[in-house]
Amino acid sequence: MVSETQKFSIDNERSQAIKAALKSVTDALREKGYDPVSQIVGYILSGDPTYITSHKDARSIIKKFDRDELMEEIITSYIGDL
Repeated sequence: MVSETQKFSIDNERSQAIKAALKSVTDALREKGYDPVSQIVGYILSGDPTYITSHKDARSIIKKFDRDELMEEIITSYIGDL
């Protein structure tokens, strides 16, 4: 059991790489007619890569990053806009 809050930190270069990957994956999902939000959330929550299409190598692209990193980048981007 962890008794202290853990802090995650992604450096700027890694952050940009994650943003680019999410953009590519989102575009591929849209091209195949999927809802990118639902599919990416499904992948992050379950870890099941079949939520992400293999179209345009999207599945391989997203698997390069830890799901925690993806979630951190998405939340950081959202909160930064508030």
